[in-house]
Amino acid sequence: MARSTQRTAFAPLSPLPGRAVPKAGDVLELLKPITWFPPIWAFLCGVISAGAPLRAQLPFILLGIVLTGPVVCGTSQAINDWFDRDVDAINEPGRPIPSGRIGGRWGLWIALIGSAVSLALAALIAAFASRWVVPATVLALICAWAYSAPPARLKLSGLWGPGVVGFTYEGLSWFTGAAVAAGAMPSAPVLAVLLLYSIGAHGIMTLNDFKAIEGDRACGIRSLPATIGPVRAAWVACVVMAVPQLVVVLLLAALGHLLAALVIAGLLAAQLALMPKLIANPVGRAPWYNATGTGLSVLGMLVAALGLAGGVHW
Repeated sequence: MARSTQRTAFAPLSPLPGRAVPKAGDVLELLKPITWFPPIWAFLCGVISAGAPLRAQLPFILLGIVLTGPVVCGTSQAINDWFDRDVDAINEPGRPIPSGRIGGRWGLWIALIGSAVSLALAALIAAFASRWVVPATVLALICAWAYSAPPARLKLSGLWGPGVVGFTYEGLSWFTGAAVAAGAMPSAPVLAVLLLYSIGAHGIMTLNDFKAIEGDRACGIRSLPATIGPVRAAWVACVVMAVPQLVVVLLLAALGHLLAALVIAGLLAAQLALMPKLIANPVGRAPWYNATGTGLSVLGMLVAALGLAGGVHW
């Protein structure tokens, strides 16, 4: 659910006739494959964290990867591009909708079709693996529409926008993976860890807002960097990223997963060492921190999953 500046009024639909079927390559570009990695990673962490034998569930795990990445996440990107089509016509005129390569109401239809396919695939997985996949998918779709579509437009809020993205990309994807692997509701420790990493993802999402501060202010988007300033927003992001990881360390240690706790503590220490450079120049160094500190946090998710599982069982 990539962010862009606020729309003021919907631009006229693209001149390409609505009946023209878009090319497959243009549809793929609309679905933004580069954004599929975070939910797929979280889904796989969920699979591992369940600590269940994987061989029997492997077909449904593969279907789950398709569900969380190309289908649900891809659908969220189509939803976002449709409701931001007028803004993209100014900022990113080469995108499939404003360029006319996906014309008429095809952008909306792709979003609706993607939502229907998401529900159908979730129902298929639920029939053979875990009934919890359906409510998780329904909630993910609700979040996707609420993030981009009026009247909610949660993306306009520096609090709710990053929060809903972190919750869906990290929490719901992790939950779905654990539910599919275990064939049941994930355990309480798994639920606690996925919730903590969802909270931490709010800080990660905030880092993406530093690149559009002036545009956000001009268009009324209340991102944290635009409302409280870059330095304060960087402090908030760092605290929100670090504190949940610290709680994960303490939780894993309390559960007896000492090796995983120590590794995550080391990864967190490395992040803390990098954060002062981010705070000193948040606008210039946010991409750098995403490539370094955020990567360490994402690696910690896998370590936490392995710790919860006590090893992967084939």
